[in-house]
Amino acid sequence: MRGAFDRDRLRERVRLYLELMRFDRPIGALLLLWPTLWALWIAGDGRPRTGIVVIFVLGVFVMRAAGCIINDYADRAFDPQVRRTRNRPLAAGRVSAREALTLFAALCVLAFGLVLLTNRLTILLSFAGLFLAVTYPFMKRYTYLPQVYLGATFGWAIPMAFAAQAGSLPRVAWLLFIGNVLWATVYDTFYAMVDREDDLRAGVKSTAILFGDADRVFIAVLQVLLILDLVLVGRSAHLGAAYYVGVAAAAGLAGYHQYLIRDRDPRRCFQAFLHNNWFGMVVFAGIVAGYLSR
Repeated sequence: MRGAFDRDRLRERVRLYLELMRFDRPIGALLLLWPTLWALWIAGDGRPRTGIVVIFVLGVFVMRAAGCIINDYADRAFDPQVRRTRNRPLAAGRVSAREALTLFAALCVLAFGLVLLTNRLTILLSFAGLFLAVTYPFMKRYTYLPQVYLGATFGWAIPMAFAAQAGSLPRVAWLLFIGNVLWATVYDTFYAMVDREDDLRAGVKSTAILFGDADRVFIAVLQVLLILDLVLVGRSAHLGAAYYVGVAAAAGLAGYHQYLIRDRDPRRCFQAFLHNNWFGMVVFAGIVAGYLSR
């Protein structure tokens, strides 16, 4: 009887830890994965090394899980005030702060173990990546631009991928990085539009609050800059014509996202956020096709 109770308790703890790491909601990992794959394919001139791809794909899921934990730890006083987040394990008191920090540390050690399988430049860059990941959750207290900081945090996998695959940081790596900052600012503003009223009451800052009634205009400007950046990426990487078909498809998706948020309905804004997975996918498909068509 005691053994069955212990097994049930263990299963419940594991379920809570998986929920804390957002394994039940993979969209964040996918939004981190796509630009990482963009970088790996371009750095590898269309043929990245299999071992490097495996390391980075695993690293994406490990670091995204770690990022979710430290985010919930930082927001444990704010999340109970927001309808969408009040039932998260830390906010609801189902997981302790000590448990969360222990799991975060274990994931960081695992991620660093993966980095050690690469080269010196990648290892050095990983320290900046860890700094970004740890500090990002606190940005919403001090700046209305945490979405931009998220873009830099998610985008840091791009120079790391170039360092691991090519051993250098060419101009196209930084063009991709800038593109990811623009993209993350767009999709995370959609996300912030969902919580705008709750965030105002809680005193949390975001681009959705900063942009106010001009949010759709600012997002449209960012989307145009993103598409232009992707065109420059194609020119710098000498990608074939098929790549620009992917960019055109991404532009069409950006227009659809504008349609979804036209009334600023929270459900539609969240749908636009989720739909950015397809944006990342068509750009990656364009990159792969661009190399095949050269």
